[in-house]
Amino acid sequence: MMFSDDDLTALWLTLKLASISTLVLMLVCLPFAYWLANTKWRFKFIVEALVAMPLVLPPTVLGFYLLLLLSPNGVLGQSSSALGLGTLAFSFSGLVIGSCIYSLPFVMQPLQNAFAHIQSRPLEVAASLGATPFERFISIVLPAIKPGVISAAVLGFAHTLGEFGVVLMIGGNIPGETQVVSIAIYDHVETLQYQQAHLLSGALLLLSFLLLLTVYASNRKFTVGRS
Repeated sequence: MMFSDDDLTALWLTLKLASISTLVLMLVCLPFAYWLANTKWRFKFIVEALVAMPLVLPPTVLGFYLLLLLSPNGVLGQSSSALGLGTLAFSFSGLVIGSCIYSLPFVMQPLQNAFAHIQSRPLEVAASLGATPFERFISIVLPAIKPGVISAAVLGFAHTLGEFGVVLMIGGNIPGETQVVSIAIYDHVETLQYQQAHLLSGALLLLSFLLLLTVYASNRKFTVGRS
């Protein structure tokens, strides 16, 4: 049995959502994680706790409050409507916002840990040679944390692939718009279409395994290269 057109659409939508969310998270988390790893602010633990909240909150709880924010009467929903961008709840844009928040700690924590292990000596030498902070970040910091960057991107992407509770709460189940693979699998199981559920589940299983192989292979290569 092959994938149906609706299943292929759900697969494409899931990959699109994971790609966009991961790109947004990497752009936001790289400078944010660098600041968290280096700041001496005494209350940074409050920020770290807020970032880690999606790890402990039930997805339905997070999805419920996001739905309130994204609804037409919510803060983000009203702002979006005022800017002429339409509604955010039950839309793909809303899914991107929810996915970024839901996967935030999976991207932030590997980056923060990588930044925290950077030695200060190369940065001091580069500064003494006249390199600007941006030049030091690009030429020294980023190459040094390459495994952390790969891990953060892969984990964020993989975590988004398996979303269910959050996307169902804020996006519903609209084919071609918000129906991602996890929801399509649930639909197939509810209607006893187990073969279709097997196909989609197997596709996610294989993709997740390949993504994790990428992380471990990258870390192993970096470890062997430094030994």
